[in-house]
Amino acid sequence: MQFNNILIVRTDRIGDVVLTTPAIKALRQTFPRARISILVSAATVDLVRSNPYLDEILIDDRTKEHKGILGFFKLIDQIRSRKFDMAIIFHTKRRYNLLCFLSQIRYRLGYKNNKFGFLLTNPIKDTRAVGESHEAEYCLELLKAIGVQSNDLDVFVPTDHEAEEWVLSWGRDHHVKSNEYILIHPDASDPAKCWPASNFAALINRITERYPLKVIIIGSRQTSSLALNILSQVAKPNEVIDLTGKISLSQLASLLRRCRMLISNDSGPVHMAAGVGTNVISIFMRNQPGINSERWRPMGDKAYILDNKEKPGQISVDDVLELVYQILQKNNQYEIF
Repeated sequence: MQFNNILIVRTDRIGDVVLTTPAIKALRQTFPRARISILVSAATVDLVRSNPYLDEILIDDRTKEHKGILGFFKLIDQIRSRKFDMAIIFHTKRRYNLLCFLSQIRYRLGYKNNKFGFLLTNPIKDTRAVGESHEAEYCLELLKAIGVQSNDLDVFVPTDHEAEEWVLSWGRDHHVKSNEYILIHPDASDPAKCWPASNFAALINRITERYPLKVIIIGSRQTSSLALNILSQVAKPNEVIDLTGKISLSQLASLLRRCRMLISNDSGPVHMAAGVGTNVISIFMRNQPGINSERWRPMGDKAYILDNKEKPGQISVDDVLELVYQILQKNNQYEIF
């Protein structure tokens, strides 16, 4: 079946959006002449702004323009006016199954469930909670229902000119050179996913003792208190830069592209790092089906994971430090001081 005007719905978090990019590319390759749009949240628009496979980006701004029932009907009008003939709903919520139905999109592909899944014309059994495949693979699997076939799992995160100029200027001002710093992201969407703050502090101490690399802590505004907690335990806090809550996603992408590596809990930035081709260590503290490393690990040959399958709850500072050493040695970088 041929579609000429396609809407992708992916309004959830950073990692979810990044892991949909292989599906976006596959969709474009299958329907090269179609107009392809994506609906995202205001928080993740930077992740798709320069995606070459998209024609238009729409934003569901639930805090302002599309807040409440009146805002929802305003969004319906905006979607309906574009006369989409296919909606692909990756973010399974009642709001979006209902949105695409009321927007009179003829074909609606998504997951069969109790979240108004009966409103879909092409409902597919939802097996993601089992967690036997990767999220990027689940996205591609959904597209098979409309004839899209692809095994390409390369994720893509764009960088833009303004953010590139910012990171160069910021680096000059703070005496931070490209490829001479490590980023630390100590937060996550669920506290159960977080490696202890004391471990991050100890890791920072060990890294700055052993390597001529700066350490930069990143995260949202909500991460700032955690960053202060970590800095209070660091031997030389003045040598660590705290950027939590101070940069945009575009700026983070440019910062990631130039760093030696990212060390992070299982969270959105690990997928951004993979998307810009940076070494990344992702620490997994949970192993339940559907929220484990099989489904949510960062992709690519520069992505590394540490999970607690063999030693539940016991990923040590030494475990992470050994992997840091291996990555630096693999890239012919620093010996230990």
